[in-house]
Amino acid sequence: MPRGCSIGAGSRTTLVAGLAVLAIAGGASFGRGGTEDAGSAGTWRTLEPGLEFGEFLSPRTADVGDSRVRALRIDPARFELRLLNASAPDQGQPLTARQWCRRAGLAAATNASMYQADLRTSVSLMRTREHVNNPRLTRHMAVLAFDVRDAAVPPVQIIDRECQDFARESEHYGTLVQSIRMISCHGRNVWSPQPKKWSTALVGTDHQGRVLFIHVRSPYATHDLIEILLALPLGLARAMYVEGGPEAQLYVASGDREFVGSYETGFNENDDQGVAWPVPNVLGIVPVGSSPAATRPR
Repeated sequence: MPRGCSIGAGSRTTLVAGLAVLAIAGGASFGRGGTEDAGSAGTWRTLEPGLEFGEFLSPRTADVGDSRVRALRIDPARFELRLLNASAPDQGQPLTARQWCRRAGLAAATNASMYQADLRTSVSLMRTREHVNNPRLTRHMAVLAFDVRDAAVPPVQIIDRECQDFARESEHYGTLVQSIRMISCHGRNVWSPQPKKWSTALVGTDHQGRVLFIHVRSPYATHDLIEILLALPLGLARAMYVEGGPEAQLYVASGDREFVGSYETGFNENDDQGVAWPVPNVLGIVPVGSSPAATRPR
């Protein structure tokens, strides 16, 4: 199992200062957790038609932090996913989720996947119709698929390579993002227990086909976090891990909600990280049928 980070701990330590400089240079204002009050735990709040925000108190108390799970629930009939890459010809340097939203007019954004030491390339398959970030299909079992070529298939799905014919299913979609499966097609927790803990960002789908961007700042071992998520009223059907530790983030333009990761065993074992790290690849959303660069004020 991964240790919840994108690159080796030694390399990451040398990059922290540089990444923070990039973030601050972008002019963003960074929060340590978010703007929801304590009374909102356990509720869904409609931000606009097709977009809901929920905050839930974990049934297991974390060692540090507020033990809360934040989730953005997205109706794919009203919002469509977009993959943005710093490696694409028209992009450039990594940005924070907030900066990606403001630059591309996104309603929300989260990490797309873990990335390699070049600060550009995903660890597994990642491509759109126009750009290939990583052409290599790895052993990981989950592949987020969207941008349909065939209206007969779901607009978004997490393909489970153990249960589905990936070659056949993937032909129907223009964008594919591979990462680490958290929940099997049978609803089973597929991670083994382990002592290491970290903040986590993940992407899921529920039993109604809605997409969930989920952020948990408080550190949990991933096996334990999956048990927590299955116990909460999220209706989670499938899920894949997209980032852990200080890089994990979620930004929602409505209400200027920003959530950043902090804790990671062996790297940052406290809750003091308040600066969002620039990341090279994000998943964002825009209203269906809109131009991704002109849907939201920058």
